[in-house]
Amino acid sequence: MPRLSEVIAALETLWPAERAESWDAVGTVAGDPDQEVTRVLFAVDPVQEIVDEAVKLDADLLVTHHPLYLRGTTTVAATHFKGRVVHTLIKNDIALHVAHTNADTADPGVSDALAGALDLRITGPLVPDPTDPEGRRGLGRVCALDPPLTVREFAARAAERLPATAQGIRVAGDPEALVRTVAVSGGSGDSLFDHVRAAGVDAFLTADLRHHPASEAVAHSPLALFDAAHWATEWPWCELAASQLDEISDRHGWDLRVHVSKTVTDPWTSHSSSPGAPN
Repeated sequence: MPRLSEVIAALETLWPAERAESWDAVGTVAGDPDQEVTRVLFAVDPVQEIVDEAVKLDADLLVTHHPLYLRGTTTVAATHFKGRVVHTLIKNDIALHVAHTNADTADPGVSDALAGALDLRITGPLVPDPTDPEGRRGLGRVCALDPPLTVREFAARAAERLPATAQGIRVAGDPEALVRTVAVSGGSGDSLFDHVRAAGVDAFLTADLRHHPASEAVAHSPLALFDAAHWATEWPWCELAASQLDEISDRHGWDLRVHVSKTVTDPWTSHSSSPGAPN
């Protein structure tokens, strides 16, 4: 069985910490480098529900997309919910490793997994990484939709292919307009509208779209918007990442048991449509 340090070294080849944004908090949060790893669980959020799942699974390593402590802390006391997470991890000898913005821009990364879930053909990054001579890494992806679908049809595909959440898919644009090209970005994407317009795509699928950026975007052009739940746009990465670690395990003869959590950790739990609202 590999040691944690060996598995982490392999994960760092996929998502080097130096490629994370300066404000981000990635890497190993808890764990003994010398402990053996036999079972790994991938999830989006390092919340108590996921950590409890790792305990039941008898996992040695939990890999999440979102950081546990993004803005730092002065305490890990179990009187706080994040402190309880740390205590549960340590008591059960479970390591925690985070790949966040370094996984967003990876090749393949979060948006590649999102595009794959939607059966889109990737043509390049939405915001290319200038340090990548091959032009494959970067934030978001520009994709082709073969064959084209209407806005209504593509919304239905997104609702069917992405994990079910209370929000579903919110749509802005002419339902009968034809979509041939789509920009996608897993997670919050309304800071990318300038890049989306520059790409000249018909539609943009992301999460956490705010009122004013979305309103200005649809007033600026006939761009169709698809706003999915944040968690739902990033969960497909867990399956991609698990398959990448499976391949590494096979190559090294590690015989790791790699799992993907299907627990929905999107914070919104229900949805009630307004009477007479457009559908």
